[in-house]
Amino acid sequence: MIDDHLARAHRKNIQRYRLLLQTNLTESERQFVERRLSEEQSKLEMLVGSCSSEAQCDQSSAPGNHAG
Repeated sequence: MIDDHLARAHRKNIQRYRLLLQTNLTESERQFVERRLSEEQSKLEMLVGSCSSEAQCDQSSAPGNHAG
């Protein structure tokens, strides 16, 4: 549940930064926004990757599933 909220927050931040990049910014502002956008995308990718790994682990250890 917390991961869903965290992922949603990262997606909203990514959307916000993309919209900002479509506006008139100074070079330093643009660099800052691009850096923050990159950081948010990385965090979201890590979060999604960890969630999918946990789901795979949970499925393989569920009753009735035979790993191996």
